[in-house]
Amino acid sequence: MGTFTSFRKAYGALKDSTKVGLAKVNSEYKDLDIAIVKATNHVECPPKERHVRKIFSATSVIRPRADVAYCIHALAKRLSKTRNWIVAIKTLIVIHRTLREGDPTFREELLNYSHRGHFLQISNFKDDSSPLAWDCSAWVRTYALFLEERLECFRILKYDIESERLTKSSPTASKAHSRTRLLNCDELLEQLPALQQLLYRLIGCQPEGSAYHNYLVQYALALVLKESFKIYCAINDGIINLVDMFFDMSRHDAVKALDIYKRAGQQAESLADFYDYCKGLELARNFQFPMLRQVTL
Repeated sequence: MGTFTSFRKAYGALKDSTKVGLAKVNSEYKDLDIAIVKATNHVECPPKERHVRKIFSATSVIRPRADVAYCIHALAKRLSKTRNWIVAIKTLIVIHRTLREGDPTFREELLNYSHRGHFLQISNFKDDSSPLAWDCSAWVRTYALFLEERLECFRILKYDIESERLTKSSPTASKAHSRTRLLNCDELLEQLPALQQLLYRLIGCQPEGSAYHNYLVQYALALVLKESFKIYCAINDGIINLVDMFFDMSRHDAVKALDIYKRAGQQAESLADFYDYCKGLELARNFQFPMLRQVTL
């Protein structure tokens, strides 16, 4: 097994160096192609910051949309071609970080691209080269589902939940809220189910088996965990708003609202269990997990 693992590492390094060499000779987007290969190489460590920053720069608002589209195409190709869990998870990390930290143009172009090809839906991905690779492959698939749902949630909400700034509902309010606190009934009944589906995918990102202790999985999981806080706040503020207007709703809307309310209670319990599970990980040392409180009718 040790010899096989060493061979895979050497073969992966050779493939990476070959791709870099080809990009230097053949690519119109040489610097970007090299940055993508190096950021998503076969080395079992998080993408190096200097390569990720080059990708941020290549997808900034000052670049032509064609450049942004090319970057997404190159990442999609990298993801679809690989059978190595390390390359797959690092490609997803690059996509996730660019969504979180990059320019909004990347998210907009990615949404257009995903509607055409759904490249984040990698339900058949597997790396069966070792027990670790098998367990990590399962987590890669759930991570991809979360990112796909994140895009769908943005499509429905028309804003990115992670980049939202909490605001006060009035100048005299003592506490800042998510914008769901101020939505009308129709908007709530559309947006809350989308947020709850996103939270469902997030809670599904629970590493099992050997993946539980893997540093690269934990690095990606930390990005997911950071998003759980704002998603939960948005749902909770929306539920408070929903409860306030519950008795003024039509019967049809009230039935929908009650289903949303029930699911919120169930998800609060599931999220608390997920946090407890994650508190056993090394990454938990850097997190302050919030208290979860359910709104009552």
